[in-house]
Amino acid sequence: MNVADSEKLLADLNPQQRQAVTCPGGPLLVLAGAGSGKTRVLTHRVAWLVATGAARPHELLAITFTNKAANEMKERIETLLGPVARTMWISTFHAACARILRREAPLLGYESNFTIYDAADQVRLVRRCLKQLDYDVNRFPPKGVHAVISAAKNRLVGPEDFAEAVDGFFEETVARTYERYQKQLYANNAMDFDDLVMLTVQLFERFPERLEHYRQSFRHVLVDEYQDTNHAQYRLVNQLAGGHRNVCVVGDDDQSIYSWRGADIRNILDFEQDYPEATVIKLEQNYRSTQTILDAANSVVDNNRGRKQKRLWTDAHAGDPVQVVELEDEHAEARFLAGEIVRLQEQHGYTPSQIAVFYRVNAQSRVIEDMLVRYGIQYRVVGGTRFYERAEIKDALAYLLLVDNPADDVSFRRVVNAPKRGIGAATVATLEEAAATEGQHLLEAAAHAGDIPGLRPQAVKALKSFAALIEGLREKSESLPVAELLEEMLEASGYLAALAAERTIEAEGRMENLEELVGVATEFEQRVPGGSLGGFLQEISLYTDVDKLEAAEESVTLMTIHNAKGLEFPVVFIAGAEEGVFPHSRALDEQNLEEERRLCYVGMTRAMKRLYFTYAETRNLYGSRHYNMASRFIDELPPELVEKHAAASVRSPAPLPGAFSRGEAGAGFETGDRVLHAHFGEGTVTAVASGGMVTVRFDEGGDERTLLLEYAPLKRLRRG
Repeated sequence: MNVADSEKLLADLNPQQRQAVTCPGGPLLVLAGAGSGKTRVLTHRVAWLVATGAARPHELLAITFTNKAANEMKERIETLLGPVARTMWISTFHAACARILRREAPLLGYESNFTIYDAADQVRLVRRCLKQLDYDVNRFPPKGVHAVISAAKNRLVGPEDFAEAVDGFFEETVARTYERYQKQLYANNAMDFDDLVMLTVQLFERFPERLEHYRQSFRHVLVDEYQDTNHAQYRLVNQLAGGHRNVCVVGDDDQSIYSWRGADIRNILDFEQDYPEATVIKLEQNYRSTQTILDAANSVVDNNRGRKQKRLWTDAHAGDPVQVVELEDEHAEARFLAGEIVRLQEQHGYTPSQIAVFYRVNAQSRVIEDMLVRYGIQYRVVGGTRFYERAEIKDALAYLLLVDNPADDVSFRRVVNAPKRGIGAATVATLEEAAATEGQHLLEAAAHAGDIPGLRPQAVKALKSFAALIEGLREKSESLPVAELLEEMLEASGYLAALAAERTIEAEGRMENLEELVGVATEFEQRVPGGSLGGFLQEISLYTDVDKLEAAEESVTLMTIHNAKGLEFPVVFIAGAEEGVFPHSRALDEQNLEEERRLCYVGMTRAMKRLYFTYAETRNLYGSRHYNMASRFIDELPPELVEKHAAASVRSPAPLPGAFSRGEAGAGFETGDRVLHAHFGEGTVTAVASGGMVTVRFDEGGDERTLLLEYAPLKRLRRG
């Protein structure tokens, strides 16, 4: 590539981007604000170094965090440089380390053809180690033990060092398991994901000549998303750059939101202490959002003390004020969201895929999902599963279905070993054969497991105990409200205890979802005093049936704010902006407010044109009613950039013509109307009653159904 071609690389860059791309060797910190083109800078810098002869293609190591990001980087660099880009080291941390270890593993006592265990393999091996050490895997769940081992490796803490610092019986158990786990990995000539980085660091510490070889090989080291690096990754980068010090790190401390994964914001904040001669370049020009949104986001994040000062700006127009909407409760909030989404489409021309709703925790999505279903708004849940399709929710409902209908063999199979009770596939197969022979359903056969030949005594005990659990719940179902029955089931079955014992963030989220399901049952009791378990399950089945419908390509996006990083939408709603919800109560307890504020900043800077905050005066979350103040992040918004709407001034919008009806007192339907139901299809209204009851004869099969419009949305096609 000649000088003229290399100049073309700079043609479309702003002055700060150009400075970052053309910076000579030495340490370089690029503080790239949200929407400022950091990937463009990183890829153009790689191309510039090659184009100007500062490095040959194989002398560059460019590292990012995900395979998707690495592939995108490769494609962009190939567009700039041509096929030579395919020879470059552009990969994730784990892929780069695996490539190094394939060459160097014999120095550490491994064969070069070592196996890399995936997440499931790792947990299975931990389970085997726990059993070999005679630990109860129900008391010490393998997934939770593995999570602690993984966190230790990311801090470069090996089994011996971990054992020396144990505090309490759980950590003692982990220490013994960690030691055996690592020995078995070695015996199997296998490594887990965390080993790839940790063992590479150990390789370079123990064999300085190999470190020097790779320092000479990689004359420039470039790292994307540096604010997300953990301690092991930080050490690796500094080992490789320690000789020539040609290290370029790109990131944004204001978007450091993964401390719970081991990310250490100090890595980027202290870069200039590690490299006092570093050049620091700030990318502050934003190409995504309006100036109003940027000023609001700047104002919020300015309240953090531990940050590098920068201020996003744009050439775009100021834009609309940030909308802050106070609602009475979570249902009013969801109705507002649904109504505003319809209005934005009808009056402003936004498509569903241009609209996103963010929330702090997955459990918040349930009420929003229900309301979107009632309005007939297609949606998709990104980075998660629809509420009623989450495994823990399906497990809990399967328990209740079995309590309500002991002959439900499908539900029996789902939960007989959830949580683990030692009832494996072989035991269930033997039970099924015996039940078929005797003409019994599986629960009945389980109650008489002692009469079944071929079952081990432990299996007999477990089956009879499970049958007794269901029978006990069945007796209580005749007198207990559904919410209390559900709570009793979650406790008596050991389901909650098993999740709590995992001690992982994921398990905490599943527990929150189950608490939210208790809230669903509580709401049912409030609407239907004295309602039966069967009635509750019938109502839930409507949502699950509708949820099974495939979403159209044009869908509103629902996601947690953590999953929103790296995305952008013309319209963003941040729901549940209340103290204790966002910022989350756990973060407040752990004095991690600054990360919550960074999370808010990330959410705000996803918005391109319109940004909304909604909060509720009272919210039923996790099965109990909370009265919360508006989030402090709302108070940190500049008043001149905000339009506030009080609860009293916000009315739930009436359904627009042709929209699915929420239904009050018949919602204007008349006998003879042609209607569409999201699940049952087209039909004709045959009767209308007070309280939002409509009877419809559906075309397919000619079935006639009486529907409560509050929960069974109908769309009028035409008058009869």
